[in-house]
Amino acid sequence: MSQLSQRKEQLAAFDKLLTIMDELREQCPWDKKQTIESLRHLTIEETFELSDAILENDLEEIKKELGDILLHIVFYAKIGSEKKAFDITTVIESLCEKLIRRHPHIYGDTIAQDEQTVKENWEKIKLKEKGNLSVLGGVPKSLPALIKAMRIQEKARGVGFDWEEKHQVWEKVEEEMDEFKSEFNAADEKEIDKEKATGEFGDLLFSLINYARFIDINPEEALEKTNLKFIKRFQYLEKSAKEAGKKIEDMSLAEMDVFWEEAKRLPGNPIK
Repeated sequence: MSQLSQRKEQLAAFDKLLTIMDELREQCPWDKKQTIESLRHLTIEETFELSDAILENDLEEIKKELGDILLHIVFYAKIGSEKKAFDITTVIESLCEKLIRRHPHIYGDTIAQDEQTVKENWEKIKLKEKGNLSVLGGVPKSLPALIKAMRIQEKARGVGFDWEEKHQVWEKVEEEMDEFKSEFNAADEKEIDKEKATGEFGDLLFSLINYARFIDINPEEALEKTNLKFIKRFQYLEKSAKEAGKKIEDMSLAEMDVFWEEAKRLPGNPIK
């Protein structure tokens, strides 16, 4: 199949989606009632469902979730056109203009031979476009704290504020760990200053996220994979306890640990 025929099919499919959206908005009681505000929480949910599919590397599910998100984009554009604020054409044209503007190494005279230079140029152009007084002004306030920490660090790096060597970053992790331990020593029975210990723990997490970023590990993805691993192992523990005729709440930690170690040795996903 030629590139031209592929593009024709793509445009035809998109045209069909736009037609269906028009029909649903006109005829479906539920679709007629929706507003930009009412769709917001559904869009967030769909985004997390896509994230789950990506972590599971389920390509079929990724395809479905991308379709759901595309539907939401078209839905927002439809409502925007009814308000005479924007439509799908202006949404796409605005995106194309932004992509061209933020890739001067492709569409202009700027030279960028590595990924980091591209990122730095992107942040500088974005800062100029939005008129932010701070490099960090573009970080959404509602981002989860872990993702926000990573984005803050990435934006600071975009203007050259970053460590030079990874051993410096790790030394900072160790420094923050020592400071946290001094505020919260597990071997010390005295009451801790919770507010101060919380602050030190936050500093420790921030430094660990920084180190992860520095060695090209996405901390959000790493933590979520650990969450999924724990869930699968714990579900194996629950299943095995039930098969053995035991209630998990009545088992000792040593008994539970036997099944936990079994779960660790099993290949792949022990629980569907």
